[in-house]
Amino acid sequence: MVSKQDLIECSIKNFIKFGSKRFSMNELASELGISKKTIYKHFKTKEELIAKGLRLIIDKYLHDVDKVLKTKEDPIEKIVLIQEKSFQYLNYFKPAFLHGIKKYYHNADEVFQNFKDSFIKNTLKPLLEEAKEKEYLRKNLNIDLFCNLYFTKLEKLVFEPINLFELYSIDEVFEHTIINSLRGFITENYKDTNTLFS
Repeated sequence: MVSKQDLIECSIKNFIKFGSKRFSMNELASELGISKKTIYKHFKTKEELIAKGLRLIIDKYLHDVDKVLKTKEDPIEKIVLIQEKSFQYLNYFKPAFLHGIKKYYHNADEVFQNFKDSFIKNTLKPLLEEAKEKEYLRKNLNIDLFCNLYFTKLEKLVFEPINLFELYSIDEVFEHTIINSLRGFITENYKDTNTLFS
């Protein structure tokens, strides 16, 4: 018996791999060995299934982030480790999947955009503010601008006009975007107390 959770996990894996538009409900039913009618007992539309799958991945990501927030004290280290996770998840998503939901599945895209906006506002921005208050970051850092440049449009930065992950390693792209952008605002106070940017 295929559970609702099995449906969500199998569907999102395939939607990401093949594209949300290209991978059909018939193919999903066939892979799971069930009828399409069984899928529609749990989900009214394909878009609802995609949105639930996205939510599943977002929840896994937030679980990983929560571990970082609970085990680290330094706000800059938290930002670095969180964004490192972001790059791993972004690589998993693939540009075709993100483009597909934006173009065809607006409610699913809204789930992703709302999560991203809320996460930046409630997690990353306060960490930057804390680092600035502790004088780990220069006073002239415009936090809103920094968030817009390096967090809000992260997937565009990495995937448009070309997928940088196809040309360079995730670590290299991460170093050149997040690490180097933070490094430019690190103060001597931070360098004296931490080896992260030595």
